[in-house]
Amino acid sequence: MSKVSKKSLIATAMVGALALAGSNIAAADALTDLQKAEAKIFKQSAKSQAKVNSIYEQTQDLLGEYRNTVDEADVLRGYNDHVQRMVDDQVVRIASLQKQIDSIDEFKQGVVPLMYKMVDTLDTFIKLDVPMNIERRNERVANLRAVMDDSNVTTSEQFRLVLEAYEIEAGYGSVFDAYQGEIDLGGRTLTADFVHMGRIAFVAQSLDAKHSWLWNNETRAWEELGDEYIKPISSAIQMARKQIPMDLAKLPVFAAGAK
Repeated sequence: MSKVSKKSLIATAMVGALALAGSNIAAADALTDLQKAEAKIFKQSAKSQAKVNSIYEQTQDLLGEYRNTVDEADVLRGYNDHVQRMVDDQVVRIASLQKQIDSIDEFKQGVVPLMYKMVDTLDTFIKLDVPMNIERRNERVANLRAVMDDSNVTTSEQFRLVLEAYEIEAGYGSVFDAYQGEIDLGGRTLTADFVHMGRIAFVAQSLDAKHSWLWNNETRAWEELGDEYIKPISSAIQMARKQIPMDLAKLPVFAAGAK
């Protein structure tokens, strides 16, 4: 081989080596650029992922709020329906009460004259009845008349008091009672003990237990009794006051139509 050829081969080899070296350098630069690009892409991807995660979390929060809002809306809707039913029921009740109030006004228009008539009837009855506890009974009628004229007393209270007076009067028919009061003997008045057994017997006795009288409801006057009634009447007075045990007592009575 000639020297020229050897030199050419050496030159070619050197050129090839230099080309390979240049190629390696270029590849290294390309790899660096690729790594930088990948790093940049990874960084951007991480940012994007962070944004996605943030958006996802916000979406979950909004979804939770939406569900809570829907649940609250359902609860409020149910409560509103309940309140509406209560309001409707109250409207019905108010209408019913108003109707009752209107009927009460109509009832009062009829019952008030009836009460006045009842008081007058009671007054007449007391005047014709056996006069036991007459002062108290007349006072009760007077109080009823005052109550009927008092605008501060309700109609229901007036009616209650009238009925109560009638009940008290009915009770006199079964009461065994004794009390002290004034007896009018037609010209003179004495303090005496009175005792009545319902409306069957009504007698009186002087405080010194020397005189006894029987009420005659037909003549509307007292009639004096014989001495044989003094002791029985004294015993009846003591029994009515619970001073002695209850026992049989001989009391005079007027038979119907007796003269």
